[in-house]
Parts: sequence; C-alpha cells; structure tokens
Amino acid sequence: MPFEIVRNDITKMKVDAIVNAANKSLLGGGGVDGAIHQAAGPELLAECRTLGGCETGEAKITHGYRLPARYVIHTVGPVWHGGHNGEREKLASCYRNALDLALSHGCETIAFPLISAGAYGYPKDQAMSVAIDEIGKFLFDHDMMVYLVVFGPAEFAVGRKLFRDVQEYIDDVYAAVHVMKNVERTRETLWKQDEEAALRLDKEISKDIRVGAMFSSEALPRSAPPDWERMLKQTDEGFSETLMRLIDEKGMTDAQCYKKANVDRKLFSKIRSNPAYKPSKPTVFAFAVALELSLPETKKMLNRAGFALSHSSKFDIILEYFIKNRSYNIYEINEVLFHYDMPLLGSAAN
Repeated sequence: MPFEIVRNDITKMKVDAIVNAANKSLLGGGGVDGAIHQAAGPELLAECRTLGGCETGEAKITHGYRLPARYVIHTVGPVWHGGHNGEREKLASCYRNALDLALSHGCETIAFPLISAGAYGYPKDQAMSVAIDEIGKFLFDHDMMVYLVVFGPAEFAVGRKLFRDVQEYIDDVYAAVHVMKNVERTRETLWKQDEEAALRLDKEISKDIRVGAMFSSEALPRSAPPDWERMLKQTDEGFSETLMRLIDEKGMTDAQCYKKANVDRKLFSKIRSNPAYKPSKPTVFAFAVALELSLPETKKMLNRAGFALSHSSKFDIILEYFIKNRSYNIYEINEVLFHYDMPLLGSAAN
C-alpha cells in the first residue's frame, strides 16, 4: 500500500494506529502528545502508567480508547542538539520501531506526526527527510497504508535548495510561455498592419527554433533506422498495454513497479486486468517516475492515456522538472507537490 502526506488533525484519523510523539514518561505532555491523551480519554493515561516509560528511539503500544484509531503507538523522539549527537539515527529508529510494532499487531493503516519537529527543536525539513526515507524503506518490503500528518502549511520547505530550484524552473517556464504569448500577439498585429515586418518576424522565430533544437537537451542522438513494424503495433496500444510492455522492457516485476509508483496493489491489478482502463494524470506520472522514463517517453505514455504535458499547469511543470533532471524519488516529488497543494503521485489516485 502507498504513502501519503496529508494535512489533518491526527486525533481524527480513522486508521488502525496513530503514532504519538511522546516524552519518556509516557504520561502526557503538550503538542501532539497532549492532544492525543485528551482525545483518547483518561483510560489511555491509566494504561500508559503500566508501561514503565520509554527510551528515546523506542516505541510502545496501547489501545486507542476514545480515538477513531484502534491503537496508539508511543515513541520518543530525540531532542535536537545541533545534529552531532546521533539525532538522525534516533529519529529514524522511532519510525522503524513504530512501523514494526504496527506490523506485528496486524495494522494495515497508520498515521504519523512529524516526530521531534515541535518542542524538541528538530529542524522540520530534516525531520521530514528522515520520515520520508524510513517510511519509504519500510514500504518497499511491506504492504501498509502510511500517512504522514502535517498540521498546517509546509512553510518550512521554502528554504531548501530543491524547492528553490523547482520554483526557479516554474518561473522560467511561465516566463517563456508569457513571452511566446506576447510574440503571438505581435505577429497577429503585424499581419494586419505590415506584412513585410510580419514575414521578417516569422523568419527570426523559425531561426531561433532551429538553433534551439540543435542545442536542446532533449535532442536525440542519431540511431539505427526505426523498427516500423514495432512502432505501428505500439500505436494502437492503450495505457494498460503500454504500461505492461514497459515493465517487461525495463526488466522489473509488477511489485517493484507499483511500489516505486506508490500505487496500491489493488489498483495495479485493476489496471492490468482492464486493457481499456482510464487512469488519472497523477497515476500516469507515478508510473512514468517508477519506470524512470525520459521526458519524450513520458509524453508518449501520457498520450496513451489521453493526456498531454502542458506548460500552463504548475503540476505538469513540476513533474517535467524532476523527469528532465532524472530525479525519480517519488516521495521527494510528492513532498514538493504537497508544498504546492498539488495532487500527489500514486497514493489515493485512480
């Protein structure tokens, strides 16, 4: 099952288990810890008194009582001391131990807060990175629906280089689109007023396009003559057939593909069994990322599903950035999409 970042109140999540960012006493506190104890009722505190506390990086489980969740998994995150006192490993251990406890108790769904990112002072961007890394590793080997619950906007992401680079790319693409619209308006005006000037402008545009194509990063090297029989056969493929063929060509198993795409196994089975299946655009992009397709290959796959890549869509531009840079970490991509309030890849998409 996939991984999804959501904005919500963790005490209202209808899952098998929620994770409590607790203190060592397990007797309640402020922030998420206090909110969970308040929502669960006094029975939770009574059970916690029997557990004998919990060490940093460890996890213990209780019933959920008045919460929608069946269980509460309590874990103690590290206090930030500059990052040179084993904080990352201790925080990673929180996620690993909580997930192992959930697995051993038969949980199919679990929701985490961003552990240690509040009063314990762990930098939120680094806390998010640890959470995504550890959850991703776990899901590669296990089936579980995992939510990372963020309360409020993800303003902490703005300063990171990745987010700056993505924003610059968005700005550049939007600027280029704006320039082309201005050129088109100029052409239309010139053709009405001065045909010679319009012809000169068209020649300049054609020259720029030819020169751009020569130096484009998307320009393809010369290769052997095309296999026309294979190409004609592929022309009639739908999305489902295209996906299955590409999985075989990449030497992947079905499980490797849908896990890398952050797609639920049941949804993948539906796609496989239905040649006429019509996916959502985020699902197409999810599989393009999982298969590590180039930008031209991604455009072809989108076309098979009835979509096109649009520079008027911020969602499409963000995906174009990652694919052009051959950056195929779907959880990192989803972190950026979440920041921009865009649909996430895989997860609950159809």
